Amino acid sequence: MPAPRSVLFVPHGSPMFALHPGAAGAAMTQVAAQLGTPRAIVVVSPHWETAVPTVGFATRPETIHDFGGFDPRLYEMQYPATGCPEVAAQVVTALQAAGLPVAQDPGRGLDHGAWIPLRQMFPDADVPVVPLSVQSHLGPDHAYRVGQALAGLARQGILVLASGNITHNLHDLMGLRMNGGTAPDYVQAFADWIHTHMVQRDVTGLLAYRQQASGQRAHPSDEHLLPLFTALGAAGADAQPEAFFRGISDHVIAMDGYTFH
Repeated sequence: MPAPRSVLFVPHGSPMFALHPGAAGAAMTQVAAQLGTPRAIVVVSPHWETAVPTVGFATRPETIHDFGGFDPRLYEMQYPATGCPEVAAQVVTALQAAGLPVAQDPGRGLDHGAWIPLRQMFPDADVPVVPLSVQSHLGPDHAYRVGQALAGLARQGILVLASGNITHNLHDLMGLRMNGGTAPDYVQAFADWIHTHMVQRDVTGLLAYRQQASGQRAHPSDEHLLPLFTALGAAGADAQPEAFFRGISDHVIAMDGYTFH
């Protein structure tokens, strides 16, 4: 019997999630405890976009505060995990073996899409972390292919941690913050659509999400959903997705997270 793969899709919400993790944060902590301690973590964040898949090789990746205008306490937070050049080299080899172009970044740190969920799940920063970029201009099929290339690593004690959000419309978020109101109907509708197709393991349907009536409003651009497809690819065709948390934050951010069995 093949070894199980360690793959998660987790939400990172807004930067304020680091201060107010709530029920989603508690669920992420519980999932991490059930996983045990991985050998290393490959984290895929939508806040690192590059032309081709790029792997971070920093031995001491800095904590990047890539946001402005938030609570001053956020800028004091650090996530002092080490990097892991050995695992980074394995990621490069895996991507090359899948026929994908790949680049290396010797100094890349951890943006908030990476360190906020990592801080929630592995607060001691005692697991080496390797960041991997996304390519929003290449779409869901490419993100899924990247995940497939990582599937072998996910069987070797390496956690593939895909960070994003099931819905992510900043225009609607700012409008509700300024003018008030309730969550638009599309937020729950799209999260429900994703959940149904995840449970059914309908990869073809998921990859074509922008054809759904609510898909383009849920994601005016692809980047925050692309890590979900990378997680699907890394988990493998035989994996069964299961939601470990479902809920909405700030009216428009669906914070659903998924494990793969």
